[in-house]
Amino acid sequence: MKGFCPNCNIALGDKENIILTKESKIFKGHNVYCMCKQCGYVMVYNKDRDLVFSLDRFSDDKEVVTEISELLNEATNAEVELVSKTEEKTEEEKLKEQLEETKDQYLRLMAEYDNFRKRSAKERLEITAMATGNAIGEILPVIDNFERALQTETQDESYKAGVQMIFNQFMETLKKLNVEVIDPTGETFDPNIANAVNQIEDPELGENVVAQTFQKGYKIGDKVIRYAMVVVANP
Repeated sequence: MKGFCPNCNIALGDKENIILTKESKIFKGHNVYCMCKQCGYVMVYNKDRDLVFSLDRFSDDKEVVTEISELLNEATNAEVELVSKTEEKTEEEKLKEQLEETKDQYLRLMAEYDNFRKRSAKERLEITAMATGNAIGEILPVIDNFERALQTETQDESYKAGVQMIFNQFMETLKKLNVEVIDPTGETFDPNIANAVNQIEDPELGENVVAQTFQKGYKIGDKVIRYAMVVVANP
């Protein structure tokens, strides 16, 4: 609706201050019936949008005043309902935002906890392997002595059988602890698991092959507890 209130010059297109309706109990036969909420003026327009009638809502005409009052009450109630719905919608949006933020925080917390759990598990395995390796490293000289004792000639078969039994128990215990023996004799020399203490030339062996193992090595997984001491042929 174009134009202005003839009393206070508020634009008729201002929906917050102008009430528009196409029906009226009193002003029948006209297309538009509107009222200015600021000053209370009532305006009636014909089909050509010409102002044909205007009246102050404080008129002495009780019928007109009654209809204007009813129209004002309806408009006020509608505005209150609209504001209420808007506030409810805004509150709902706030709750949704809070829910999204809480969900995001929860997902971040779960991700951090999962990373912490994996990191802790890895650290526990590393600490366990390190502690086991350190303990095994202390008893390896004892195992070496038992192995040397078995290689020594003796006529006391009972004594030799006893030493063999103790050595076997040691080796079974190491196996249960996932300790592996490193004996690279006949294999290509690998500096990651062995130390070369001597070199020889041997035409019967290939290039860079371990000809002899002076001292066996031990490892847990990829962690070397003790490097093997070897002689390398044809380096």
